[in-house]
Amino acid sequence: MTHPFPAITRLGLGGVALALVLAGSTLPATAAPADAVRATEQPTVEEQRLDRAAPQEILRRSGFDALAPRFARALEGSRNYAQAEREVTRHASALWRRAVDRAQGRGPAGGDLSRGDDRPLYWARLALSSELRTWTPRFALDERRRAALHTALETASRGQDDIRYPGPRVKRVLVTGFDPFTLDRDARIGNPSGASALALDGTLVRTAEGPARIETVVFPVRWTDFAEGAVERALARHLPHLDLFTTVSQGRPGRFDVERTNGAWRGGFPDNENLSRTETVPVTDPASQPQWTSTTLPYRLLTEADTGRFPVYDNTQVTEIPAGATQPVTRPDGPTPGSTARAGGGGDYLSNEIAYRATLLRDRLGLPGLPGGHLHTPVLQFGTGNTDPATGTVTDPEFERNRADIVRQVRALVVTAVGAASDGREKGPGR
Repeated sequence: MTHPFPAITRLGLGGVALALVLAGSTLPATAAPADAVRATEQPTVEEQRLDRAAPQEILRRSGFDALAPRFARALEGSRNYAQAEREVTRHASALWRRAVDRAQGRGPAGGDLSRGDDRPLYWARLALSSELRTWTPRFALDERRRAALHTALETASRGQDDIRYPGPRVKRVLVTGFDPFTLDRDARIGNPSGASALALDGTLVRTAEGPARIETVVFPVRWTDFAEGAVERALARHLPHLDLFTTVSQGRPGRFDVERTNGAWRGGFPDNENLSRTETVPVTDPASQPQWTSTTLPYRLLTEADTGRFPVYDNTQVTEIPAGATQPVTRPDGPTPGSTARAGGGGDYLSNEIAYRATLLRDRLGLPGLPGGHLHTPVLQFGTGNTDPATGTVTDPEFERNRADIVRQVRALVVTAVGAASDGREKGPGR
């Protein structure tokens, strides 16, 4: 199909965390001089985009431009590592909570930018990250501990420390989203999966089978984080206690897709660090790694239900190298026995990978009956006449309407799915 974002059509991503395991404050203080550590720290590729006009306008018009200076002052006042760790976690958690509250209409808007906008969270996180990276502490701080602080910032500001569920009478649902991406092409870009995560986090929804609590997290668009286990670390402790999960990302224009099959292949499209990876998805215990995993979401019901403006498709297409062959072929009805993955229904980028990792984790934890899989949203598009990143505005009425409609439909699809899971519809293989 043809549309203005061919890479998104081929690869599909929402626009989904952690570079290292969070180190505790009991690490030994075998540090180099603080200024020597600082001298080796260079801005990341993502941080280097902060000074562009669109990110600065987004921060200013949301009031999120005030957060990095406050964070910098808190770091300057930290007298030891434990205090610095507390300040990083406090400010990162407050950033996530402020973004969620703003999206859900609580507290001051902070500016005239739409409350439902996911972009202030992304750019403010990078602003905090930049302050942390360039901070010269009063105490000795080695590279390991500085990395641990960055991990704490990432984890807390993505909602991963904020997952709370009530008692057993309420269904438990986990939804994931992604950061904006392809920002070198257009720094104005937002991600409807991230906007959906902010709108849904901590909400109680009514289903035909009773109330359900939705918790959400957001992941980075970075190959390295995924290879280092960011998805598994965030999800593993929660999956055994859930009634349903869905990973969400931005996919094709004008449609939702429930991706039936996920493939164990990275296609190499550059991430937000401008890094490419073309390889089998790296996981623990690769000897037992399957080439394919499958959704257990109630895809038939989701395609048939009236959930909103956009049509919802059961996407069964994959790209494979058939058993005994050497060249990839596209299969409209899923993989054939013994084939090697080259693209799942969600492509070969990080949206496919988060779906693959989450459903593989489900299977390895022995949870075959847990409904879970991947949902691709429509592309979030700017209005007619506002498509040129050089001359366009950071928002327009059509852009706002598109995002609001997508977010409402994500909510409706999640409510439909958890209701079906609760009353036993579409159980078993091929659900």
